Amino acid sequence: MTVTISRFWMLGFGVAVAFVLALAPQRASAQVTAFKQAVAEAAARDADIAAYYQATGYESLWTGSSNQERKRRAALLQALSQAGNHGLPTARYDAEGLQAQMKAAKTPRERGLVEVAISRTFLQYARDLQTGVLVPGRVDKAIVRQVPYRDRTSYLVNFSQSSPSGFFKALPPKTMEYNALMKEKLRLESLLTKGGWGPKVPAKSLKPGQSGASVVALRNRLIALGFLARTNSQAYDSKMEAAVEQFQLAHGLDADGVAGASTMGEINQDVQTRLKSIIVAMERERWVNQERGKRHILVNIPDFTAKVIDNGKVTFSTRTVVGANKSDRPTPEFSDVMEFMIINPSWYVPRSIVTKEYLPALKNNPNAVSHIEITDSRGRRVNRGAVDFTQYSARTFPFSMRQPPSKGNALGLVKFMFPNRYNIYLHDTPAKNLFGREVRAYSHGCVRLADPFDFAYTLLAKQESNPQAYFQSVLATGKETRVDLVNPVPVHILYRTAFTTAKGHTQYRRDIYGRDGRVWNALSEAGVALRGVQS
Repeated sequence: MTVTISRFWMLGFGVAVAFVLALAPQRASAQVTAFKQAVAEAAARDADIAAYYQATGYESLWTGSSNQERKRRAALLQALSQAGNHGLPTARYDAEGLQAQMKAAKTPRERGLVEVAISRTFLQYARDLQTGVLVPGRVDKAIVRQVPYRDRTSYLVNFSQSSPSGFFKALPPKTMEYNALMKEKLRLESLLTKGGWGPKVPAKSLKPGQSGASVVALRNRLIALGFLARTNSQAYDSKMEAAVEQFQLAHGLDADGVAGASTMGEINQDVQTRLKSIIVAMERERWVNQERGKRHILVNIPDFTAKVIDNGKVTFSTRTVVGANKSDRPTPEFSDVMEFMIINPSWYVPRSIVTKEYLPALKNNPNAVSHIEITDSRGRRVNRGAVDFTQYSARTFPFSMRQPPSKGNALGLVKFMFPNRYNIYLHDTPAKNLFGREVRAYSHGCVRLADPFDFAYTLLAKQESNPQAYFQSVLATGKETRVDLVNPVPVHILYRTAFTTAKGHTQYRRDIYGRDGRVWNALSEAGVALRGVQS
């Protein structure tokens, strides 16, 4: 009897085991199905995320139990913890909330929903860090830069095939400029927690030879700013004068050693203002996060300079005049490629200048602006005396205007072309007096060069054994001549009110168009905040 019961018990146990074993794959399959369905459902709201998971059969990238996926989660959370160092909107990524969501996910469905939430946060952070938080053109219509956005799905694909920590390290710009800006950002934040640079100087202007409480305040401010070694002197002596000169050079001011109104205004700028400029500059650096060319031309609008950069070093620099801060005159920001120069150029007057400036003058006097030729649609010169200009409006005026080559030509004797839809280029000018001014925003948008011949020699040096002699020989003909660059040169027209140099202090410039103010406001609205501000 005992044997019979034992046999039946053993038979029942075997059936039960077989039944459980049969159910196990079904349960596992159901769990996998629940996870994948949740991923598909959550990803459907984002076409790029949906495309990635569809291509991978809805396999997990983050939430699995493998060592690789644990590394991915850890690397992402570590990266998000550093977002503030880059001047990014940390609340946008909600690292703490994401981590809590991960811990709370118990079921396959919950895990699937978290999987997509992590990918969504990852994509937002990756794009913000690599190519910027903002879309430039939405901030200011004159920022017409084409940001080198990467395909969002490619981020997920590349990340799945990369070292997690290495992937995040590769995202921000790899330029020395970006690294230096971040270093300065962290320094200023630390300084801000300690109260900044101390009291402002209570004077509109000061000059060498003066003494008194305001001079002492200036001395203390220059020491705090790092331009003057510690001293007990209470007079505006030669050391203070030299310190003021160095400060002026670092801020694009006339370096005369006198703390005049403009210099004093810059000296009294607070840490918060400078920190905003640094954060904006980092964002702008992300907008151009791509190879700029071993040789390239860099125009910094508020610095009023154009530079030739060879292998990361400045090999030529000249002063510039940029667009005036009036309606459609400010110089736009973009990148292009310089293909040729024109020696002894004609000036083909832009339509806006023809209709807004010259047509009203011609209506009053047909011989106005007589140095400019009026031409018809076939390029034939028009007899002014045979035209009644009063019958035309800006819309109906049928003629073009051209200034032939000459020393007095508005473009001077050479212009440098990188054909673009904005009709912006670099050129010479007969108005040399403007280069002596501190603020040089006077043009209709193009960039005028103080040393255009030397600029041309520098460009031609790559293709002519004697670039100066060649240039001068073409110039001497007086004929309009196109000279192609054998190796076209990338041109980057930037707007940086804060930038670094290989040696010395961070450089600051005035926000002549108010663009950086608008960029900061947009960053602030996106969630970027100053750290280190005392409450």
